[in-house]
Amino acid sequence: MPDGGPFPIDDVRRRFPALERAAPFVFFDNAAGAQIPATVLDAVTDHLLMRNVQRGGPYRRSREVDAMIARARDSVAAFVNARSSDEIAFGLNATSFIRSISLAIGQTLDERQEIVVSELDHEANVATWLALERAGARIVWWHPNDAGRLNPADLSQLLTERTRLVACTMASNATGGIVDVADVARRAHAVGAEVFLDAVHYAPHASIDVQEIGCDYLVCSGYKVFAPHMGFAWCRREAINRLPTFREHFIPDVTPDKLEAGTYAYENVAGMDAAIAYLEHLGRGYLDRVGVPGEGVTRSVMIRAAMHTIAEYERTLSHALLDTAAAIPGVTVHGVTDRTQLHQRVPTLCFSVAGVESSAIADGLAAKDIGARSGHMYSPRLMKRMGLMPAGVVRASLVHYNTVEEIARFGEALHEVIGSSL
Repeated sequence: MPDGGPFPIDDVRRRFPALERAAPFVFFDNAAGAQIPATVLDAVTDHLLMRNVQRGGPYRRSREVDAMIARARDSVAAFVNARSSDEIAFGLNATSFIRSISLAIGQTLDERQEIVVSELDHEANVATWLALERAGARIVWWHPNDAGRLNPADLSQLLTERTRLVACTMASNATGGIVDVADVARRAHAVGAEVFLDAVHYAPHASIDVQEIGCDYLVCSGYKVFAPHMGFAWCRREAINRLPTFREHFIPDVTPDKLEAGTYAYENVAGMDAAIAYLEHLGRGYLDRVGVPGEGVTRSVMIRAAMHTIAEYERTLSHALLDTAAAIPGVTVHGVTDRTQLHQRVPTLCFSVAGVESSAIADGLAAKDIGARSGHMYSPRLMKRMGLMPAGVVRASLVHYNTVEEIARFGEALHEVIGSSL
């Protein structure tokens, strides 16, 4: 896409009321949950005030809930470029969907009993598959390199006619490194295997196109993508409809119904719909700046434009983060540090400090009103492979409403915290 000029950071920040209300606090823990635009809060409040009822009834408010859910499915389908909205299911979070789908796959192993999992991944996308060993699954480990990166070419030694599925992340929630999942899908499908993707850490930072990637299952948590606490799953219709999932006997055995056991938080789904609308607004603004007329522009195109301009802006944040860390003695950054390879990472800074406990760094930053996190980031296997356990690392995770000025303040605070800890 063409250059859209300066990123509208001031307008973006005005749309997130928490940023002003919390000032001078700096939100650098967005990988654990991002803030929401005012329009998302309005959508949640409107739902609770006007139609806080169960769907499926004949009366107006219930029909409005049905319409809202249908609209939200359309929105999330546009967000991931699904073929159809019936490939989108809503629920609690990504982990619950991983568990539901893994349990179903565990009942269909047959002669394909091997599941490839990665040490890079969030434990939710590891432990759920390891649990299938009780059902006869054989776990095959895909190891990252010493820099904490997954090389899809390494799959050539792992994939066989016995491989049922490859489970991996799109971006490491610990280091921020991006995985070439389209290459993963090509290699897996070449041996007749399926691909399950965890998009949680990747989704706020760049566009997702499930058709272009060629995966079979993808899960995400809305609260990482500027929505309230909820989750969604995209599943290729032909793949999910073959699986035996739990549901009441009268629930249709087809997507999305077969993955939506029980009642979920409808108000949060309304918020997810509004979060996608926010991204569309951002994308429309980018297209206006580059002179693309509005007629005939689809929602998917506007969302892709939004994620393009977000990714471009966030590369400046990654650059500033890396420069800031490099200027402080004793700081070691884990993950992609090559400034010419910023497209292979998101603005997540994973680092440790020689001679200082990671928890002390995070506590010190907190005392200076900067929210960051320490520990293994739910990726203890990766931390162990990189020799970073038991203390783990410090993680500062940014999104597109963060600024270079906040990074400068973070750098000053980090320098002071380290100096007082040594």
